[in-house]
Amino acid sequence: MTAMDKKTISEAVAPELEKMGCFLVDVTVSKANDIEVVIEKESGTVDMDDCAALDRFFHGVFSQDEEDYSLTVSSAGLDRPFKVLRQYEKAVGSRVTASFRGGRRVLATIEAVTPEELTLSVGGVSETVPFSSITTVIPYIEFK
Repeated sequence: MTAMDKKTISEAVAPELEKMGCFLVDVTVSKANDIEVVIEKESGTVDMDDCAALDRFFHGVFSQDEEDYSLTVSSAGLDRPFKVLRQYEKAVGSRVTASFRGGRRVLATIEAVTPEELTLSVGGVSETVPFSSITTVIPYIEFK
């Protein structure tokens, strides 16, 4: 059994995801070759068809007999922290819970994002903070 690596997988699936209107959020590979590929849709939400299409593509590129892996394809989900810039960009205008180094936590709306910083509206006041000061940003789920 050979261990597959995150970079090889990422490079293989990213172009296919683009064709599907999706993008790669994360890839994890355990020592036992248990692979999880987490994806997000450019607009809307990831559905079972998206996951199944990537699963078929993956198995066409990587031989399960040669690599001896297990594969899970999932969406980023509403309960998972953002990991990549594109998630922040997609969420502009959305409410999030942001946690900062030092323990501060706020409910805010994302106003703008650059590769270096995030602009949040907290109680109607805009605050621009560097990503280095943020520990997590999670979509805020509001039940009505």
